[in-house]
Amino acid sequence: MPDQASMNPSDTPTATAHKVLIDSYGRRIDYLRLSVTDRCDLRCNYCLPKGFKGFEEPDHWLTFDEIERVVGAFTRLGVRRVRLTGGEPLLRRDLPILAGKLSALPGLQDLSLSTNATQMARQALALKAAGITRLNVSLDSLQGERLASIAGRDVLADVLAGLDAAAAAGFAPVKINMVVQAGVNDDEIDAIVAYCMERGFILRLIELMPVGDTGRTAQYLDLQAVVANQAQRLGLIASATELGGGPARYWRSQDGRFTLGAITPISQHFCASCNRVRLSVDGTLYLCLGQDDKLALRPLLRAGIDDAGLEAAIVGAIGRKPERHEFREQPDKIIRFMSATGG
Repeated sequence: MPDQASMNPSDTPTATAHKVLIDSYGRRIDYLRLSVTDRCDLRCNYCLPKGFKGFEEPDHWLTFDEIERVVGAFTRLGVRRVRLTGGEPLLRRDLPILAGKLSALPGLQDLSLSTNATQMARQALALKAAGITRLNVSLDSLQGERLASIAGRDVLADVLAGLDAAAAAGFAPVKINMVVQAGVNDDEIDAIVAYCMERGFILRLIELMPVGDTGRTAQYLDLQAVVANQAQRLGLIASATELGGGPARYWRSQDGRFTLGAITPISQHFCASCNRVRLSVDGTLYLCLGQDDKLALRPLLRAGIDDAGLEAAIVGAIGRKPERHEFREQPDKIIRFMSATGG
């Protein structure tokens, strides 16, 4: 196999030749995480520092037409899953219009959304009608004061109302993402398990990643023992069923009514099977969350690149995707915040 990292875009196979993105380590890339804004209405202590104002100017954001062009190029290259992220994606005005454009693209099989759900109660029906089927919702605590301490303001009632609206609108599955911090909310896992079991939600426990100063100073907890204890307590069995194409490993109850997932980028990384890249709101294609390898697509789009050139640029970038992150070896390496990268 030729070294794709050394190829020029003009030397790389086009979409019509192979219809698939393979990096230089043989991994198929079929999942794009698309940030539609770097703004957020929360200031979670592991994501954005209080008082942060260094957001991208709206003129630097990709327009809906530009996003549709880029995602169209990815789908022609074999990407089948797209997740809308932020920041908080529901802060992007007219998001259901964009979702409708993307869900209509040939080849796209799965359009999902990651959100904190503070704005979900008033948008759930429009988002579902636009073609979004699955949701990931951040919920780190069911205690109002504790969640306010983590997220920067009192939002528990809004989040729970958003989850009720999502369930009523028919989103399935709804996954609850709990970032577990030692000494902060790790005593609340049983309570959130019970909440998810009662409502039919999937719970995913997530290890902190040292992305930006906020991520490095938060209270990391290795989740291996936590997951093992929950599996034993609830009688869960490991599941080989893929639930969305992401990095989580899953365990199910024997009656199939509850699923627990774990995302463990530090204690048990999943780089060997990585199938995703991230596109930030300013059009920067990040090839690895834990590395700085990237491709700036906005200048190409605004310089008038044609579809064939856009596809060739993407294929060339995928050939430079790193083998793995270095969060353990170089925890200070990534200085950008998670919201600037895309969730």
